[in-house]
Amino acid sequence: MVIPTTMQAVRVHGVRDYRLEEVPVPQPGPGEVLVKVLASGICASDVKTYDGHRVWGSAEIAPYIDAPVTPGHEFVGEVVALGEGAAEQHGLQIGDHAVSEQIVPCWQCRFCRRGQYWMCERHAIYGFKRGLAEGSWAEYMLFPAGAVNHRVPKELPAHHAALIEPMACAIHAVERAEIALGDTVVVAGMGPIGLGMLAVARLKSPGLLIALDLKPHRLRLAEYFGADLAINVGQEDAIARVKALTEGYGCDVYIEATGAGPAVSQGLQMIRRLGTFVEFSVHAGPVAVDWSIIGDQKELNIHGSHLGPYCYPLAIDYLLKGNLDGEALATHRLPLSEFRRGIDLAHAGDESIKVILEP
Repeated sequence: MVIPTTMQAVRVHGVRDYRLEEVPVPQPGPGEVLVKVLASGICASDVKTYDGHRVWGSAEIAPYIDAPVTPGHEFVGEVVALGEGAAEQHGLQIGDHAVSEQIVPCWQCRFCRRGQYWMCERHAIYGFKRGLAEGSWAEYMLFPAGAVNHRVPKELPAHHAALIEPMACAIHAVERAEIALGDTVVVAGMGPIGLGMLAVARLKSPGLLIALDLKPHRLRLAEYFGADLAINVGQEDAIARVKALTEGYGCDVYIEATGAGPAVSQGLQMIRRLGTFVEFSVHAGPVAVDWSIIGDQKELNIHGSHLGPYCYPLAIDYLLKGNLDGEALATHRLPLSEFRRGIDLAHAGDESIKVILEP
């Protein structure tokens, strides 16, 4: 393959200031991998970033965004060039399809030394810091030397493989939930990751698996992904319904994947005493709750869930086997030039589940 010297890439310059530009194709150094991007998803965090929520700061001083930078952290690519030692380090060859985990660890801090690399103190994340780990809304991208990479079987279609990162996040959240046989499990938020959580939670054999959302088409899909019951929280008192189904106690496990503040309070009221609450979402701002419910009233187990550590091989396997239905999740496939339409589709959520950009 002849690699061009320049490429098309989306560049973040500010809030709602994203531009398709011609930029140099990066060159791989020692331990680095250059891939031609085959497909890249638009994440809810990409939408929040575009609108200026959370990650920019009150004065548009970017604590997480260092513009100009290329966004995108859900992707798959074809390996087209390898820096010195990269083939041996990452187990990749020219022509392989590969995905890289969203976080690029430092491998030196206390968390990395303990194998807890996903909580690295001095990490880079694809699509947020210029020069450190440029993202995938481009024709080519570079995997840094410290990246955690995985080879992807070519029989997995690229628009399915772009789902590996969000599905790894879904798997990790379900692992954090510690679901026991027969549990009543509620998953709030039927975006692509919430639907993935449902499908994976189904494999844990819960007694009752309940999906919550506001959008009817997503609730219909939730039933396809394994929900025993799908409740529209805009039309029904979900707390009362769940308690009625559990002799008044409430659910055993509540996984919050909406990104909406009211869903946190809803979960605290819905969950039983000694239950397990998993908080996954990236919220647009701080969310206030009654902490007395967590401690004095219910003695809850509160678990955070961040990224998808050690879950990528499972995500690949589940997508290959159909435990996670990539075709049902990847509802829209657009060229890179239509990234703004893709952001609008992902933001509205009325038609889309996962929007995929194909450079």
